[in-house]
Amino acid sequence: MLVQRNDVGRVLFTYATLTFFALIFMIPLVYALYTSFLQLKDVDSIVPFRELTVDSYVRLWTSPAYSLPRWYWNTAVMTGIIIGGNLIFNTMAGYALSKLDFYGKRVIFFIILATLMIPYHIVLIPVYTTMATLGWLDTMRALTIPYMSQVLHIFLVRQFFLGVPNELLEASRLDGLSKIGAFFRIMLPLSGPALATMIILIFTGTWNSFMIPSTMVTRKEMFVLVVGLNSVKDQYFDRTNLIMAGVILTTLPVILLFLFLQKWYVQGVSTSGLKG
Repeated sequence: MLVQRNDVGRVLFTYATLTFFALIFMIPLVYALYTSFLQLKDVDSIVPFRELTVDSYVRLWTSPAYSLPRWYWNTAVMTGIIIGGNLIFNTMAGYALSKLDFYGKRVIFFIILATLMIPYHIVLIPVYTTMATLGWLDTMRALTIPYMSQVLHIFLVRQFFLGVPNELLEASRLDGLSKIGAFFRIMLPLSGPALATMIILIFTGTWNSFMIPSTMVTRKEMFVLVVGLNSVKDQYFDRTNLIMAGVILTTLPVILLFLFLQKWYVQGVSTSGLKG
C-alpha cells in the first residue's frame, strides 16, 4: 500500500510540475493573443470582454499594403513542396541506409552525418550563388528545391527503420516481394510515427523560416509569411496589437498541426534512435 501511495504521489508531483512549466511557457502566447484583440490605445491594459476587437486581423488580411493572403499562399506552397520532397527522398534514403546492402554504405552514411557539422550560414552562400546562376531567385524553385531532402531527417528515418525486424523483410522476399515492394508494402506502413515526427519538424522549421526566404526573395509578392510580417513590424513597430495579430497568424498553423499529430510525434521520438 505504501508503494502505491508513493507511486501516486510521484505521478501527481510530475503532472503538477509539468503543468506549472506549461503555464509559464504559455504566458507569451496568451499575451500575444490577448493583445491582438485590443485597440492600440488599450495595449498593456485590462479591458472588458465587450471591448475586444478583431480589427487587427481584418486589417492585416484585407489591406492591400500587406498582401497577407498571398504570403499565406506562398508559405503553404513552399512548406507543402518541401514536406512532400522530404517524405519521398528521406524515407528512400533511410531505407537504403538501414536495410539494403551495397558497397560503401557506411562511408556514405558517415559523409551524410558529417554535413550536419557544417553551419548552414556557410552553405547558404554557394546555394545562393547557384540559384542566381540558374536564374531562380525570386521564384518558388529557389525556396523549395534545395531543401527537399534534409540530412537530419534522413538520419531520423534510418534510425527508425533499424528498429524494424529484418525477419519481416526476409519473409516478404520469400513471398516474392522485391526490395521496392517491401519498402512500399512493409516499411512505409510501419513508419507512421517517424513520418509524423518528420512532418512536424519540417513544417515548423519551414513555416517559421526567415533567413532563407529573405535571402532568396526580394519581391514583395513572393514574400512568405514570416518575411512579410517582419516588413509590417518594421513599418508599424509602434502598433503592438497589429504585430501580435501577425504573431498569432504565424503560430496558429504550427500549433494545430502539432495537436493533430502529437500522438505519433511522441511515439516517433521515443522509438527513433534506439538502434545504431
